[in-house]
Amino acid sequence: MLDEIGGRRAGRSRQPAQKTVRRVTTASAVHEHLLGEILSLKLPPGTLLPEKLIAERFGISRTPVREAIIRLAEAGLVDIFPQSGTFVSRIPVGAIPEAVMIRKALEGATVEAAAETAGPQGVARLDAIIARQKALAGLGDTNGFHEADEAFHEAIAEVGGHPGVWRLLRQVKTQIDRARRLTLPALGRMDRVIGEHAVIRDAVAAGDPAAARAAMLDHLSAVIPDIKLLLEQYPDYFET
Repeated sequence: MLDEIGGRRAGRSRQPAQKTVRRVTTASAVHEHLLGEILSLKLPPGTLLPEKLIAERFGISRTPVREAIIRLAEAGLVDIFPQSGTFVSRIPVGAIPEAVMIRKALEGATVEAAAETAGPQGVARLDAIIARQKALAGLGDTNGFHEADEAFHEAIAEVGGHPGVWRLLRQVKTQIDRARRLTLPALGRMDRVIGEHAVIRDAVAAGDPAAARAAMLDHLSAVIPDIKLLLEQYPDYFET
């Protein structure tokens, strides 16, 4: 989709949309599709998003596309310039510490609850996700690894009896998600995440809420120093 929308790769003809894409008819579905591509960096910061081309891609009118783009703009993920066009926004560095603070507060609470309530079945669920992460890391599959990472944190919330917290966090952490996608190709980064998850898992399995919370806070804090390095490596992707 990057080729068709962003125009970043010249000289290639547009490919016909897949059947599942052609059936999209609502602004909500277009929003979810574009959101996924922005968060995964398939549409990186600075990519042009022409309404006409997107509408043709999905086989719909421009009205639902415009509605989807407005929702993305309200979330700070696209910038609309009336005279220039609509572009995927750069990642605002100033928003990341606040988002990390919110994650620490909420996920600290959910992991404490998980440590108090998780039985063998809950721990087995975490083990299965960590095993999947190890396999994906071995394959170098960063997209699959990120999805498994999300599944681990979602499982913590659900095992702790607070699935609604994760739904809320998905809205809060969009800018963090984009930044973290850039860290995963770094040598050893996926292995470090797996190790941090294992410490969290062990604290939950031991029924130790304090240790579980401490492990989660350490894990979530890792994104802050990563940002400093990312600013040097990808200066055009960030807004300071």
